[in-house]
Amino acid sequence: MTSFDTSPTPAVWRALLALAVVFVMLATTGWTAVRHQSGPRDALEAELAGWREARVGARKLPGPDTPPHQLAAFFTWLGSARGARLAEEYPHIVGNLNGAPVTLRYQANRKALGASLERERERVAGSGLTAAGHHQAVRRMHRFKALMSRDRQILAFDPSGSGRVAEVFGDLDRAQRVSVIVPGVDTNLLTFQRTTREYTAPVGMAQSLYAAQRAAAPRLRTAVIAWADYTSPVGVGMESAIGRLAENGAVRLVALTGALPGRAPVSLFCHSYGSVVCGVAASRLPARVRDVAVAGSPGMRAQNVTGLRTTARVWAMRDADDWIEDVPHLEVGGLGHGEDPVVPEFGARLLSAAGAMGHTGYFEPGTESVHNFAEIAVGAYADVSCASGTGTCRSGISGA
Repeated sequence: MTSFDTSPTPAVWRALLALAVVFVMLATTGWTAVRHQSGPRDALEAELAGWREARVGARKLPGPDTPPHQLAAFFTWLGSARGARLAEEYPHIVGNLNGAPVTLRYQANRKALGASLERERERVAGSGLTAAGHHQAVRRMHRFKALMSRDRQILAFDPSGSGRVAEVFGDLDRAQRVSVIVPGVDTNLLTFQRTTREYTAPVGMAQSLYAAQRAAAPRLRTAVIAWADYTSPVGVGMESAIGRLAENGAVRLVALTGALPGRAPVSLFCHSYGSVVCGVAASRLPARVRDVAVAGSPGMRAQNVTGLRTTARVWAMRDADDWIEDVPHLEVGGLGHGEDPVVPEFGARLLSAAGAMGHTGYFEPGTESVHNFAEIAVGAYADVSCASGTGTCRSGISGA
């Protein structure tokens, strides 16, 4: 009788291991439900209804999904005074319109934040909340109040569900270089900024990168966007192991980068699950996105840089103590995010992450990781530190 070897192949073992890891994560972390509040969504729906019926003279207002260049032309035609009136009447819409003037979006989002703050105050004063609900409402109230500070430039704001927000550091209209930070799991309104471990949150990441850019190129006008304007996975569970939220986030990231004012080169700095978002978005990014740098990546939904189908330079780094190294880097039936971006076969330019100290430390001031991000952001490619201690990651770049 002929015998056949029915033992699993190495690829099958890797797939089984990935599944096992995911289910262990689910068992140990559990599912976290997000309670969606009706108030913010009702406010937006009311504005949308009014927006659809409104006219400027005989002209209808453009739909919120109108391409950014058409929206920009509309607001130029509209003028500042009439634009300000629209922002006052429809803040939830204008504040999130890619193509609207950024200063007008700041104005609209301040108005929307004020309405959200008042709504949370009413909830806190009421008697219908559980102890946990009351605690969360108080936290949201404090977050809205902080975001309304006069020196803050809120580019996007949506209080519904766990919330989305984006903030600008620097003068986005006049910037000669623009950076966008794309964060990973557990990013929402309440985690957008932290007082402890501040550089693990989008605001702290952006502040650290902005300071490092100014140190690297004091005379260069830069702007950094802390971009938490997508729905990220909650915890390390099934949603973080699949690409659904990354695909939705990629649509929003492409829309943002396609609507930025001016013509300044753009760099993306993508951390953890944020690198999945950047990988999915890569092929649709505008040509002005010159660099995509990932840190602590579980994969970019591609087997190599060629598979990303982007003209941007792709950089990658991982700290030696980052636990993400132990996550199986493969994709089987939609589970997992593909090859590890720091293996040579992937083809990324490998950067040093010295000093990062784990998965959440890449934006800590004084680290080589944030230094490298800053040098990329200002176009000083000759000054980046390669992972190998050589200059291989700088090869083939003009001026490096």
